Amino acid sequence: MNKKTIWITGGSTGIGKALAIKFADEGWNVAISARRENLLDEIADNHENISPFPLDVTDKSKCKEVFEKIKNKFENIDICFFSTGTWNPKKERDIDVEQIEEVFKINFFGTLNAIKAVEEYFKNRKSGTITIVSSIAGYRGLPNSTGYGPSKSALNNLAESLYFDFGRSNVRVCLVSPGFIKTPMTDKNDFKMPFLKTTEYAADKIYDGLVNKKTFEIHFPKSLTIVLKILSFLPSKIYFGLVGKLTKYQKKD
Repeated sequence: MNKKTIWITGGSTGIGKALAIKFADEGWNVAISARRENLLDEIADNHENISPFPLDVTDKSKCKEVFEKIKNKFENIDICFFSTGTWNPKKERDIDVEQIEEVFKINFFGTLNAIKAVEEYFKNRKSGTITIVSSIAGYRGLPNSTGYGPSKSALNNLAESLYFDFGRSNVRVCLVSPGFIKTPMTDKNDFKMPFLKTTEYAADKIYDGLVNKKTFEIHFPKSLTIVLKILSFLPSKIYFGLVGKLTKYQKKD
């Protein structure tokens, strides 16, 4: 029986790295991409089923080139997991236009570039899964999130749109919305993160959702995400009041 294959971007650290190891341990072929080639090589050296494919997802032509290399090596790609992202909390407190442009360039357009690179392959194949990693920050607006939250909200909308477009070709589009996971990116946060979980926890939840279940959105931990989903349906006045209290946001007179 031929091994199945997954391509993971953002695979050098955090959730991407943990998921790569999880799928490799489950017997899958794993192609991992990220900008830092040395980290990719280190992971691949320690896991037989993992192969490194360095990539900066902001480079559209490079995305296509790397995907061709992955296809040539493995022939069939079953799942793509696009999890490239950036976050700089110190620059999110004000409207820093250049910073917001950079966040969208990586979080939104970087993901879009990767999806575009695999679009024709999956539509012709008429099977497989394209996975977009968003965040609970994409549900509704939050204080001190002028770039990251909007970029994730855009990914949520994109995933829903592509659900229909790829669905016509029998290709599954899946959205992943993690809560607070301990990664180098969340280590930048200067506030207490409720229900903080490990990357291994995240990898287990994502693997189960991608392989064993068929839901559109994989979100975790449920103790946090369900509360936030309920909040997202509230009228704006109530939502602003509750979130303001929870985040100790004070409206200036």
